[in-house]
Amino acid sequence: MLAGWRRGEFSPLCDGGRSIVLPNVLPQKRHPLAEVGDSRRKARERLGITNMPTLKTITLGCKVNQYETEFLREGFRRLGYRDAVEGEPADLCVVNTCTVTAQGDAKSRKAIRQLARDNPHAEIIVTGCYATRAAKEAARLPGVTEIVSDKAELPDLLARRGLENLPVGISGFGLRHRAYVKVQDGCRMPCSYCIIPQVRPRLRSRPIEHVVTEVRRLGEGNGPAGGELSPVSRYGGYAAHREIVLTGIHLGHYGADLPAPAPKLADLVQRLAELPGEFRIRLSSLEAAEVDDRLIDLLAAFPSRVCPHLHLSLQSGSDDVLRRMCRRDTVDSFLDRCRQIEGRLDRPALTTDLIVGFPGETDADFAATCRVVEQVGFAKVHVFRFSPRSGTPAAAMPDQVSEPLKRERMALLETLSRRVRRQYLNSLIGRPLQVLIETPIEGQLNRWRGTSERYMPVELPVAAERGGQFVVATPLRTLAGALIVEEGAVVAAGLLGAGA
Repeated sequence: MLAGWRRGEFSPLCDGGRSIVLPNVLPQKRHPLAEVGDSRRKARERLGITNMPTLKTITLGCKVNQYETEFLREGFRRLGYRDAVEGEPADLCVVNTCTVTAQGDAKSRKAIRQLARDNPHAEIIVTGCYATRAAKEAARLPGVTEIVSDKAELPDLLARRGLENLPVGISGFGLRHRAYVKVQDGCRMPCSYCIIPQVRPRLRSRPIEHVVTEVRRLGEGNGPAGGELSPVSRYGGYAAHREIVLTGIHLGHYGADLPAPAPKLADLVQRLAELPGEFRIRLSSLEAAEVDDRLIDLLAAFPSRVCPHLHLSLQSGSDDVLRRMCRRDTVDSFLDRCRQIEGRLDRPALTTDLIVGFPGETDADFAATCRVVEQVGFAKVHVFRFSPRSGTPAAAMPDQVSEPLKRERMALLETLSRRVRRQYLNSLIGRPLQVLIETPIEGQLNRWRGTSERYMPVELPVAAERGGQFVVATPLRTLAGALIVEEGAVVAAGLLGAGA
C-alpha cells in the first residue's frame, strides 16, 4: 500500500527523511458543515465562510514542532481552510508528532486514533519525529492518508494541494502574544540518552535575512507572508506578537552549516536587537559552552530587547554521569559560565534541565547534582526521570536505577528546586520589571497575569486595554510562585527602542 515516495527541495523546515503518500485510501468528501448545528451554520453564512473546508491540528513535543504546525496552518488557510470549531468534524487533520521518549510515540499514536474516531471522513496527515523514525508504523494507523517524514516536504505538501505562493516563515502565532520562530534544524550531539540526532541529524540554518523579515512581520502584525490574504486576515487580521522566542533543534548550532563566513547565533541576535518596534527576543535552550562572551555582551547591551534569561541544559551535576551521557560540559565549566553570565547581567534568570536516575547514578552523584542547583540558584529546574529510549546507548547501559529510587530522587530534587526558585523570586521584590500583559485573572476585575523579561510570572492590576502590551511593574511580594504587584506600582513602558 505504501507508494509515491517523493523527495522535497530544501526548505527552512527540513531535515532528513521522505514523504509517504497513500493515494488509494483518501476518504470520500463531505460537506464541511454537514454535522454542525443550525445556529452555527447560520452564523457562518453571515461571515461568508459556509463552504470553507475545515482543519484540525494537533502538536506534540517541542517549540520547533509548534512552529512547523503554525506554518502548515497558515498555508492551509491560504488554500481556503478554516479551523474547525470545538465538536465540529474536520475535513483535514494534521498531527505533528514527537518521539523523544516512548511515551511521545504512544501519545502520537493515541492522538491519531482519536482523530480518526472523531473525524471518520477526514484525511489525516502525520509529520514530526515519530513519522520520521517509524513512518511505516504510522502509516498503518487508522485514517492516515499521508506521512511527511521529511520536514523539507512541508512546503511541497502545500504546493501539491495547489498553493502557488508558498509562505516564507509565518505571519502569526494564533492568539498568543508570544511567537516561536524556528531558525535552525538538526542536532549532531552524541548524547547517549537521546534519539533526536538519529531522526533529525542534518544541520540546517535559515539565512539571517529570512529570520529578520519574519521577526519584523511578527512584531508588526502585518498579515500573511507571501502577499495573499488568508481567512485569518480577512476576518480580523494578525495581531502583533510582543515576544519572539528563537528556537531550533539545537539552537547553538545556528550557522554551523552556512557557507563561510558563517554567521553565529550572536550575529542573528544582534540584527534582531537592532530592529525597531515594540517586541522583545527570548532565546530557547542552549549549552553553557555556546553562550560565548559576545552573546553575553549583547544581552548586557540590549536589556530591554533581549531577555536576561538563559536556559542552559545541564542534565547532571556529576562529572561521572556527564561522561556516561557523552555531554561536552564538565560541572566546573558549567559553573564558570554561569558566574560569567551573572557577573555581566543584572540578576539574570538561569534555568536548566536535569535527569535523575541515569544508569550508574550513585547517591554521591545525586548529591553533587543537588549541590550544583544550590550553587547556581536556578530560577527554574525542569526535572526528568531517566526513561530508557530504545535505540540509544543509554538504554543498554548496566546499573540501571530502580524506578522507586528514581521517584524518590525526583521528589527530593523538585523540593530543592522549588526552594531555590522562591529565593530567586524574592530577589526580584522591589525591582522594576518589564512585564508582558497576557491573560485576565478570572473573577478579578482589572487583574491580569503576565510574564517578566526574566520569565517569572507576574500578577498585577491593569486595565483591559493593556492586554498584549508591555508595562513596567514593581512587585512587593510573592504568592504561589508568582510575583505580586499592587495598585500604583505599574507604569506604561512605551515603545522599546533598540537599545532601551
